[in-house]
Amino acid sequence: MSDTPEAPALEPEDEARAAFYGLIAQLFYTAPDSGVLAQILNARVFDSSDEGSLAQRWRDLTERSKTAFPALLEGEHTELFIGTGRAELTPYLTHYIGQKSLDNPLVQLRKQLAEWGLARSERTTEPEDHVSAVCETMRVAIALQHRSLSEQKSFFDRFVYRGSAAFFAAVIASPKADFYRLVARFAAEFVELEHEAFDIA
Repeated sequence: MSDTPEAPALEPEDEARAAFYGLIAQLFYTAPDSGVLAQILNARVFDSSDEGSLAQRWRDLTERSKTAFPALLEGEHTELFIGTGRAELTPYLTHYIGQKSLDNPLVQLRKQLAEWGLARSERTTEPEDHVSAVCETMRVAIALQHRSLSEQKSFFDRFVYRGSAAFFAAVIASPKADFYRLVARFAAEFVELEHEAFDIA
């Protein structure tokens, strides 16, 4: 029997938040396969009677997932975020933040990750400011490291909110986005609710 103390159980709200960050990270990192689409369709996230904007965005995404073909989604993901020459959109959030100080936002992000004991995997070629990486960091902070709300808010305000909001808006506006327009609408609604909740807290 292990002497390692068990991590405290997450509150349902925090469990849902971590799951949303994880899903957003997964969907923007790579196109969903049939297994991920099935997870979206089978997830019981909201009751049918829920009328909030986030619930509606989720229903839109699940409805679209019913008719989505993984091969087409892979093509859309590649065209939007990878490209054979130049991608339609960049998923690197420091691109959208701008240089408003002498501090390099990517350097600051790497410093914060190091303080939390996190580092990019040797197998990962993407920089740390990829939208999937920062969303995965939020998931880890909530679900695995159990960071305080003040720590979560600090990371969210510095490295997530402004860049992701601008990125999701760019995806929504892209004429080449179909499935990913719905992903971005859901993600945008979620980060906006996070922003409001952190301000209240």
